[in-house]
Amino acid sequence: MEQLTITKKEGADYILFELNGAFNAYTAVNIQNKIYNEIQTHNVVLDLTNVIQLDAAAMGVIMAAHNDAEENHTKLYLMKLSNEAEKTISATGFRDLFRIINSVTEVA
Repeated sequence: MEQLTITKKEGADYILFELNGAFNAYTAVNIQNKIYNEIQTHNVVLDLTNVIQLDAAAMGVIMAAHNDAEENHTKLYLMKLSNEAEKTISATGFRDLFRIINSVTEVA
């Protein structure tokens, strides 16, 4: 089974989660609660540079985080999409809904 490594870093006005590996139905639960806890009070950045798989379950976590951010007046950012993440997010038709950035310096 593939794994997902999660590294949490704190910035001045955001929490960064660096994801490395497969973000899928088996691993989504590992990050779901972490995002939920932080998005209530902080902007959250998901670094997807090293994500090798992104499936429907992962997109569900991302969409829920986006909605939670809207409700809590915080923001969700997706940073540096890997090829797999780009393909999956674009295939949903919701790419324009997300704040996609290349660097944490773009967090506002």
